Amino acid sequence: MSGVNRKSVEELLEGVRRGDVDVADAATRLAGVLPGMHDRHGPVAHLDHHRALRCGFPEVVFGEAKTPGDLVEIAHGILERSESLLVTRVDAERVAALQSALPDAEHHERARAVTVRRGERTEGRRGILIVTAGTGDVPVAEEARVTAEMMGQAPEALHDVGVAGIHRVLGESERLREARVVVVAAGMEGALPSVVGGLVGVPVIAVPTSVGYGLALDGLAPLLGMMNACAPNVCVVNIDNGFGAGYLASLINRPEGG
Repeated sequence: MSGVNRKSVEELLEGVRRGDVDVADAATRLAGVLPGMHDRHGPVAHLDHHRALRCGFPEVVFGEAKTPGDLVEIAHGILERSESLLVTRVDAERVAALQSALPDAEHHERARAVTVRRGERTEGRRGILIVTAGTGDVPVAEEARVTAEMMGQAPEALHDVGVAGIHRVLGESERLREARVVVVAAGMEGALPSVVGGLVGVPVIAVPTSVGYGLALDGLAPLLGMMNACAPNVCVVNIDNGFGAGYLASLINRPEGG
């Protein structure tokens, strides 16, 4: 069992149930992976290989504060046990190091992310709609999109429908209501999630962005506005945290028992 996740364990157990896999053989395979589900990889990383089994997705790497060498070491360690890798918040230097070490790494420039997807690809699950108030919010939305796609989703995007032209979002009411969960990224005063929340009967994940002048305070103003949203279906993640929004939306949208 090289890639250990819930699906691979379920397939192994299903094989035992059908009689295709001997009980002793299954025990041997599990014994080979479960005790070693975490390990040190280099001097600065202690990788959690058990996370995919517990949470449904492997450990995600926040790249911003790590050296290129550390990132490459960690990426190799994760891919030894997993078919998926997501690295967020990477600049050009870190992207170059990862792509040099991993020829199949894909760079998502606007999202500032690098991904690796190996093995069979399946069609993503629809139901997530990612909305931005303005074009300046798109990088955060793209981080949410890439994250959701890596988690088996097929998110759709609706950009530049902020409240300064309220007719734009009202004109998309039907599309909003078709979603199972909506991610809304907005800067400035951060009003759009409340508007969207009042139009739909599903969870709305608000993402304050650091877009705005002066007293927007690098995203603090929209964060406070979203935290005080009147719409009761609005929850809020941290400033510019597209990753967190995409991850949470994917958990909400995954099928029951998935």
